[in-house]
Amino acid sequence: MTPSVIVHLRRAGTSLVLDARGPGLPRVVHWGADLGQLSTADLSGLVDATVAPVVPSSFDEPTMLSLLPEGSAGWSGRPGLAGHRDGRDWSTAFRLVGLDVIDPPSDDGPGARAARVTVRAADPGAELSLTIEITLDPAGVLTLRHRLRNDGDGRYELRELTPVLPVPAVATELLDLTGRWCREREPQRHPWPMGAWVREGRHGRTGHDATLLLVAGTPGFGFGHGEVWAVHTAWSGDHVTVAERRPTGEATLGGGELLAPGEIVLGPGEEYATPLLYAVRSADGLDGLSHALHTHLRARPGHPRTPRPVTLNVWEAVYFDHDLDRLRALADRAAEVGVERFVLDDGWFRGRRHDLAGLGDWWVDEQVWPGGLQPLVDHVRGHGMQFGLWVEPEMVNPDSDLFRAHPDWVLQAPGRLPPSWRHQQVLDLAHPDAYAYLRDRLDAVLSGHDGIAYLKWDHNRDLTEAGHGGRPGVHGQTVAVYRLLDELRARHPGLEIESCSSGGARVDLEILRHTDRVWASDCNDALERLTVQRWTGLLLPPELIGTHIGPERSHTTHRVHDLGFRAVTALFGHHGIEWDIAAIDASTRAELAAWVALHKRLRPLLHGGRVVRVDHPDPAVQAHGVVAHDRSRAVYAVSRVATSVAQVPGAVRLPGLDPTRRYLVRPPAGVPEPALLELAPPGWLASGAGVTLPGSVLGTVGLHLPALHPEQALLWEVTAA
Repeated sequence: MTPSVIVHLRRAGTSLVLDARGPGLPRVVHWGADLGQLSTADLSGLVDATVAPVVPSSFDEPTMLSLLPEGSAGWSGRPGLAGHRDGRDWSTAFRLVGLDVIDPPSDDGPGARAARVTVRAADPGAELSLTIEITLDPAGVLTLRHRLRNDGDGRYELRELTPVLPVPAVATELLDLTGRWCREREPQRHPWPMGAWVREGRHGRTGHDATLLLVAGTPGFGFGHGEVWAVHTAWSGDHVTVAERRPTGEATLGGGELLAPGEIVLGPGEEYATPLLYAVRSADGLDGLSHALHTHLRARPGHPRTPRPVTLNVWEAVYFDHDLDRLRALADRAAEVGVERFVLDDGWFRGRRHDLAGLGDWWVDEQVWPGGLQPLVDHVRGHGMQFGLWVEPEMVNPDSDLFRAHPDWVLQAPGRLPPSWRHQQVLDLAHPDAYAYLRDRLDAVLSGHDGIAYLKWDHNRDLTEAGHGGRPGVHGQTVAVYRLLDELRARHPGLEIESCSSGGARVDLEILRHTDRVWASDCNDALERLTVQRWTGLLLPPELIGTHIGPERSHTTHRVHDLGFRAVTALFGHHGIEWDIAAIDASTRAELAAWVALHKRLRPLLHGGRVVRVDHPDPAVQAHGVVAHDRSRAVYAVSRVATSVAQVPGAVRLPGLDPTRRYLVRPPAGVPEPALLELAPPGWLASGAGVTLPGSVLGTVGLHLPALHPEQALLWEVTAA
């Protein structure tokens, strides 16, 4: 398409309007609510209406914020592009040379297709070319990617290339996430002042403290109300996500890769592509963002289509104490309670009796497994369960045969090793021989056993001083990891891989293009997990988040919780167990089996419905649920996370139901209800038959809670009457 046009894309209640009339890069006139069908005259008027005035002590022409902010256009905030050619070509003035728009008709129904815009621009003086790829998909999710090519004869060092989008002035609050090991996804929010709120991840992985979404919104926005805009940087290495508000009136959200000095140097004709920046907005609060993102992810060709198997991981049952008879007995009990996938964790390979040695030596330890792993694999499969295996391929212990033979295969600065972390270093996967070794060893393990269907792929340290060939190596390492994952899955069709990284330190939408689920946290404490899962779910649908029932006494916090609280918390995800269930009594196993059966019955709803979270005024009450897309049924969980100031907390509203339909609400059959503090139950529960009410009443008035103790939870199953 010839330049000099105004582009209007519409999908799922969102409009994107681009002023591409040139001569410079297009600017985003509007990213927000659907504007409806606009005529050419309307679009031209809209563009004129959004041009700022010229004010005193400013440029003589209005400043235009383009898809790539440039100083040559008067932008004085964070640069969209930073780089140089031996100190030259440090500033750019790109000019539009081509524009392609593919905007098929869409009614947002089944079969709807994405709209795409490709912008081509060049700066002959700086000898650079820029391509900007924009997609607005049927769920209303916007993605941006920049591609920069060096057209000159000399080398061009790139320091930053960051896509950004403008946000309207009504967005005055920010929310993002932080965290640490075993307490990932901790929300924080504050007013959006002038200046830049910059979230940089320098871990060489996504990070426990990564903000999955950086959200800007109208004052007081919540899960079910307020207009919100958000971005996600889809990259598993060093990255930046930024919100910036300028005194000149502009406000932007953006993100990209965080590059070290000298990490990306483009030779003649070479190109660099940014990570995808995901951007989404909603008029219905944070749940609206989640709905769009979950819909987008579920539409991916590679999204899991089969029921997510209930998984038992043996780590918190046996740790490094691998014994075939003990593991067979554990598999017997797993099959008894309904487990569908059995995962052998750390400790199966040579020299791995503790975490001080063995990483890198990916052969089955003959001393521990004299008959190999196949007898256990066969026993597990004989019960009709899948077999999975833990690996940590990117790491190496200095106490390993691999490191002793190839110390040069470690990411490092010249002349020294990085500080040790968990007694391990990081293999340099950009080194061809190291890459080939890992690929071939993992391939041999998978090919040498009949029936390994799943890898729990761990990554237990940050990348520090991660050098390759004397230069920064995080970018090359990240790209190589993606390639290794893809190559193994191509060699072993049907193999599923979990992204685990000390729990939840590698959770992003790019790693999920190469894997099948994430492990949200190494903490299985149900109280901690409520927050971890609630906010991981801001980005990911439940079926992509591993949620396991841990032991009665938590491995990481030593808190003690009853089975009901642990089971309700773990129900809303890719369900599993991390517990020595061979050591529990028969009645407890029977209760556990009932919870597993309930999950399987609810699994189509949990893994296909719309996630809703309750904005409850009492911070001691946390409630959330999943509603079928036809709103015929739903399930809600209500948890007491602490004591309340009020003796009786306020009623809990049930969002997402059809206000015109009547619903029966009652506890699910087949699982025990918690032991309560009350002398008498709320009136609606007194008969034991539940209550039938219109969705309008349930959504606006709600239902009173029974008198739950702190750290107890209950379920309400809702069906259209």
